[in-house]
Amino acid sequence: MKTLRRMPAEWEPQAALWLSWPVSTHIWPQKNEAVAEKFAEIASIASRYQRVNINADEEAHVFIRNHLRHAGALWENVYLYEHPTNDVWCRDHGPIFVKEGDQVRVTNWTFNAWGGKFEPWDLDNAAPPLMAASQNLPRDDYDLVLEGGAIEVNGAGVMLTTEPVLLNPNRNMGTTRADYERVFKEALGVTEVVWLPAELPNDDTDGHIDNLARFFAEDSVLCVSTGRVPALKENHEILKSRFREVVELPLPDPVLNSVGEELPASYANYVLLNGAVLAPVFGQKIPDEWSLGALKECFPGREVVPIDCRLLLEEGGALHCISVNQPV
Repeated sequence: MKTLRRMPAEWEPQAALWLSWPVSTHIWPQKNEAVAEKFAEIASIASRYQRVNINADEEAHVFIRNHLRHAGALWENVYLYEHPTNDVWCRDHGPIFVKEGDQVRVTNWTFNAWGGKFEPWDLDNAAPPLMAASQNLPRDDYDLVLEGGAIEVNGAGVMLTTEPVLLNPNRNMGTTRADYERVFKEALGVTEVVWLPAELPNDDTDGHIDNLARFFAEDSVLCVSTGRVPALKENHEILKSRFREVVELPLPDPVLNSVGEELPASYANYVLLNGAVLAPVFGQKIPDEWSLGALKECFPGREVVPIDCRLLLEEGGALHCISVNQPV
């Protein structure tokens, strides 16, 4: 009998959190040192709870170790790998982990920088096989373009995703919902896909689910409030019609870039660890505290650790975007 495959939920036990270190100098121009300090802060906090694996060109390892030492990382929980990448968004260019029985496997998809938006992406696309080999994990390769931030699962066969990403011709021209669902069933053990139609404004990903809605239990979802984005109301209606409980996270007040454009700030872009939630905050007292309170209620027994993500947001993402969870 064939062993059933499934993609674990993020709250299940983890072997490691993966990060791709910001080595390329073209991202965050004039802020490379500040970004290195922010990544060291995040890696060091995560190392208090579990193993942290870091992708980086070997030439940067001494530089990285110095920043981690200054940030107080627990050395026994931090591992550096000679896995060069173009950019930092490990959730999207990294592997998607699944389990067959007790065996963890890597599924390796095609990465094209969110529809060819940001060149180059060759090193990013080559990272998952290196990551799999470093952990001695079996790997399955798929030609389909898919980013980890585009999907969210409850560990029991249900997936959330968005139409603006997966049905966008810049990913997989002509691929239908039914096509995706067939592949997700085979590759990830998904038996039901819930499609949401709305996205946050100015999201370079075209509307990743990890900025919109996240499971906190098999039948319960956190989602961003409609706030000043009325289109999000349709997402709410779909979620409320399907799941037992829908808890709202606030939308932060607008966070603007250097030319006055609103950035896709979202409190849904948190990441779970063994015993903790790393939670994005944006220097806004009322919505920051509201979101932290909601996360504490939804993840009792886990420490909720706020991390200022305004610097990360300048390039379009936050904590979930820069990381990927490897299950036990």
